[in-house]
Amino acid sequence: MRIWTLAFLAVIATALSGCGYNSLQSQDENVKASWSEVVNQYQRRADLIPNLVNTVKGFAIQEQQVLIGVTEARAKANSIQLTPELLNDPVAMQKFQAAQGELTQALKSLFAVTEAYPQLKSDANFRDLQAQIEGTENRITVARNRYIDAVRNYNVTVRSFPANLTAKLFGFAVKPNFTVGNETTIATAPTVDFGSGVGAQARSGAQTPPPAAPATPH
Repeated sequence: MRIWTLAFLAVIATALSGCGYNSLQSQDENVKASWSEVVNQYQRRADLIPNLVNTVKGFAIQEQQVLIGVTEARAKANSIQLTPELLNDPVAMQKFQAAQGELTQALKSLFAVTEAYPQLKSDANFRDLQAQIEGTENRITVARNRYIDAVRNYNVTVRSFPANLTAKLFGFAVKPNFTVGNETTIATAPTVDFGSGVGAQARSGAQTPPPAAPATPH
C-alpha cells in the first residue's frame, strides 16, 4: 500500500511540474524577493531624508515650502505599505508608485534649490547625505528593474498554456507592474521657482538696484 501511495504522489508531482506549477511557485517567490529589495531601498532613502532636511534648514531656512514638501511627501510615502499580499492589487500598486514618485520629485526640487547655496554645497555633512541619497536612487533603479523583470517573467508563465490552467486552479493571478506613465513622471525634471523678494536676494547675494533717475526734460 505504501508503495502505491508513493507512486501516486510521484505521478502527481510529475504532472504538476509538467503543468508549470513548480515554475509558477518559483517565479512567485522571486517576485516577492525582488519586491522586498525595492521596499528596502525606498526605506533606506526615507531614513536619510530627516537628516538631509535638517542640514538644508541650517543653511536655507527660507526654503520652507520646499522643505515642507519633502517632509510631507516622505510621510505620505511611508504611510503606504505594499505587502507581498497586496502585489496583485493594481490600485494599491498605483498608489504606492504615485507616493514614491512624489517623493522623488520633491527631492529633485530640494537638490535643485540647493544649487543656489554655495556654503551648503560645501558642507561635508550635506555632501555625504547627497552622495548617499544619489547612491540609493541608483539602487532603487536597479531593484525596480529586477522587480519589473521578475513580474514580467511570472506574468508570461501565468498566461502561457498549459501553465495558465494550473495558475487558475491554484490561484496564481497576473500581477500589476510599474507603469510606463509612472516611469515618465519620475523621469521628468522638476520646475523650480526661486520666487522673488528677500529670499531670492539672499540666495543670489544680489542687491536690489536703485530705481533709475527720471529723465530731465529739455
